[in-house]
Amino acid sequence: MGNVMAKKKDVTNTCGKRVKIARVSKDLNQLELATALNVDFDIDVNQHSISMIERGDRFVKDFELLALAEVLDVHPMWLLYGDKIPKKYQ
Repeated sequence: MGNVMAKKKDVTNTCGKRVKIARVSKDLNQLELATALNVDFDIDVNQHSISMIERGDRFVKDFELLALAEVLDVHPMWLLYGDKIPKKYQ
């Protein structure tokens, strides 16, 4: 096939921007967040993974979402929906 580059898939990660907002508000850098997830929750992520999550280039697994919410001291539903949490989930 030669030098054919695969087309980048569009990834929809709805919580990435809010992960960044919460991380910055907690005065954590990406490496510190990755370290907390590793140490406190035994989740194998690194700084690059956090960067990809924040850019929306990597999906967040359900157990990662809960751990992120815990480390960042936010509600998991806020990570998913921001301030527009559907009434049925409130």
